[in-house]
Amino acid sequence: MLDALLENRLLAAIAVVIVVPIVLVGYIYLVEFVVGLFRRTTAGRVRPWLWLAPALVFLGVFLVYPTIATIIRSFQNKTGKEFIGLENYQWFFSQNDTLIALRNNVLWVIFLPLLVVGLGLLVAVLVDRVKFEGLAKTVIFLPLAISFVAAGVIWRFMYELDPKIGTLNAIVTAAGQQPHAWLVEQPQNNLFLIIVGVWLLTGFAMVILSAGLKGISTELLEAARVDGANEWQVFRRIVFPLLLPTIAVIGTTIIIYALKTFDVVYTMTNGNFNTDVIANTMYQMLFNNGQPGRSAAIAVILFLAIVPVMIVNIRRFQEQEAVR
Repeated sequence: MLDALLENRLLAAIAVVIVVPIVLVGYIYLVEFVVGLFRRTTAGRVRPWLWLAPALVFLGVFLVYPTIATIIRSFQNKTGKEFIGLENYQWFFSQNDTLIALRNNVLWVIFLPLLVVGLGLLVAVLVDRVKFEGLAKTVIFLPLAISFVAAGVIWRFMYELDPKIGTLNAIVTAAGQQPHAWLVEQPQNNLFLIIVGVWLLTGFAMVILSAGLKGISTELLEAARVDGANEWQVFRRIVFPLLLPTIAVIGTTIIIYALKTFDVVYTMTNGNFNTDVIANTMYQMLFNNGQPGRSAAIAVILFLAIVPVMIVNIRRFQEQEAVR
């Protein structure tokens, strides 16, 4: 059994390393041959579409088709043999557990962007003034190199009830207090999960905001100081307004992550103790409860929640490009 598995993996590796490049080179020659059959003016219009064809097929097979299939599946029953209208959606908005998951996602959407952007901006401003700026940024950015699952495992040990294992309870007991079940005590356990996301993403916000700070004219800042503005006034009147477009992009990106958060919750609590979120509910409905219709409905609801944020982000990016 093991030998067969290794052999299959070896064949797959050979296919990726040898066959795929051969197919790509063959497609290049095929495209140029087909383009050569057209007139020069026609070839200029045909060539871009032929080059885009593989990417469009890939998007159609792995993105468009699954999206349409999921939407259709959300209107079907458990077996997928009968259309039941909006029953799966009615179920979602009438169950206490799913409404708790929806509430928790709202908490993530509110607190995660606020804390990440706020701390990222604070760190970016402070780190910009220290001597070892590069080293400080590296240390703060380092958690982002860890996967969200690994971060969940690390922080689960941090929150462990046993003071011999849990770092936070070791500090608490050293101060003469009783240890706390950080992931069990409600409703603050959701905040402790959000802190894990803040720990991971603050470095991301810091790097982008720091780049934005570097782009602000030093002459403009010096002129404000010469006119008598103190550091707080310089930040509030000049730095912060100029960073608002960058803050908006980071904020919308973090909001999208907050809406589809899954890894941290699944790893640390699996949605227990009223910490469930929409993505984890979707996963449990499909793989634990065998309800693909309900799972598809949850996926569609999550998709509809993310789309407006993406539209705002895209429009803001287009406005910035237009200004340039």
